[in-house]
Parts: sequence; structure tokens; C-alpha cells
Amino acid sequence: MGGCRGDASGSHHDYPAADIFAAVGCRFVSPVDGRVDEVTRVDGWDARTNVGRDRGGLSVSVVGVDGVRYYGSHLSAIAGGIRPGLTVRAGQTLGLTGKTGSARGTPPHLHFGISWPTAPGKWWIRRGAAPPQPFLASWNGGGQLSPVSSVAKVRRAYGVDRGCRSYC
Repeated sequence: MGGCRGDASGSHHDYPAADIFAAVGCRFVSPVDGRVDEVTRVDGWDARTNVGRDRGGLSVSVVGVDGVRYYGSHLSAIAGGIRPGLTVRAGQTLGLTGKTGSARGTPPHLHFGISWPTAPGKWWIRRGAAPPQPFLASWNGGGQLSPVSSVAKVRRAYGVDRGCRSYC
């Protein structure tokens, strides 16, 4: 987060991720140097159907130079110029926190997930595969704890991808 205070959840429902509660319009910044992987500019979520791929609303993911994918969703806006393939620097604004997707009925927050890179559209991995809380706590305190080994361990344990396995 940039320019605002955010409070990260200690856990997340049914899959590893964190919700970072903050006011609408706080900056979601890239946690690392990397490349923009996916950008969702249209909020297609509908409560009546609750389709998993649409739950995030507006979102941006970055694959870091460390090989980890960092994902933020429920954004109110995507920053200008942010597009797949763009090289970004740690601290660069990717979007603004909000309440899009399935967050429409909740307090504003950034859904934050970490995973390994995948082929486009694999939202069940993108939304979060390894618990980000230890890394968020480290970064919030000025530390540099890396999720690389944690993500690699989770990826090995995940095995063959057979599609969404939880909260689909």
C-alpha cells in the first residue's frame, strides 16, 4: 500500500490470501521490480452467478524478478499506462483500492495473493496459493522477507493443475 494505512487480515476464507483493509483510493503499489502479467479493467462480477474468475473485479498481477506472481484485486481504478508486459519498479502505483467484484458488499480493501506464474486466466492460482501474511508483516516493518521458497514449496505440493479446487 502507498500513502494510506492498511490492515491485513490474519487469514482468508478457503484459500491462502490476505485482505488489506484501507480507504477507497489508496495506492496499490508493486511490491517488487517485475513485469505486469494480467490486468482486468472491466468489473464483470454478478452476485447472482458469482463466477469465480470475476470475483476480483478490477485487478493487476505482476510477476516479480524473483519469479513470484503478486496479485491485487477489488481495485477502484487501474493506474494509467499499466498493461500486460510493462516493466514496473517496486513502489510503482498499479491501481487504487476499492470495492469492485465480490467486495461490493464489504469494507473497501485490496485482496492480495501470491503464487507462481501460470498461463493466462488461471484465476484459481492467481488469487493466492501461498499465505502472504508473513511477508506482508515483514514488509510492513521494513523487512525484506522473500516468498520465493514458500511459493516453490506450495507449488510442488499442489501437483497437477486440475482447475479450481476451493471456493470456485
